[in-house]
Amino acid sequence: MSVDLEHLRASLLPEAQSGHFVVEDGAEDQPLTPAAVLVPIVTHATGYTVLLTQRTAHLKDHAGQISFPGGRVEDDDLSPADTALRETEEEIGLTREKIEILGFLPEYRTGTGFRVIPVVGLVQPPFDLAPDPFEVAEVFEVPLAFLLDPANHQRHSLHYRGALRHFFAMPYGEYFIWGATAGMIRSLTARLGLHPA
Repeated sequence: MSVDLEHLRASLLPEAQSGHFVVEDGAEDQPLTPAAVLVPIVTHATGYTVLLTQRTAHLKDHAGQISFPGGRVEDDDLSPADTALRETEEEIGLTREKIEILGFLPEYRTGTGFRVIPVVGLVQPPFDLAPDPFEVAEVFEVPLAFLLDPANHQRHSLHYRGALRHFFAMPYGEYFIWGATAGMIRSLTARLGLHPA
């Protein structure tokens, strides 16, 4: 599956919107903490990839999971994009000068109590990374075409907080991409018209 950058850019929201959102199974009826993540699409001669992190096993939220760089909105952040860029630099050392913001995905409300604005950015190599060893166990890249292909999207379920929750997963080699990260990738594929929303 080839990826057209202009089609991708045209499919995204031009600004962050809180009125239009995707709700994860189990996210209803609970207070939500504002957050933002960067969906970093890296340009290579061989095609586009997505930069992902594996969180360290001891963290309070989403320990050991595959994530986009990002986190909670701080009081002095100017916008969701500012939050995503600040958190990306803090977590993996990727500076904002290397990132061109392409647009936004709809707000994503998680079953773990966050309302997340996904900020899609284009990253041009070369760049140096300096992952924060407290938060990040590993940084790796997955081909964008693999993540966008609905054939690689699996439906799973688990019991969480006394109820059966349904979620998507995109296993890639040794990495099990699931939960909010997979949900935001599904949101991107829906914006691109690759499957029904």
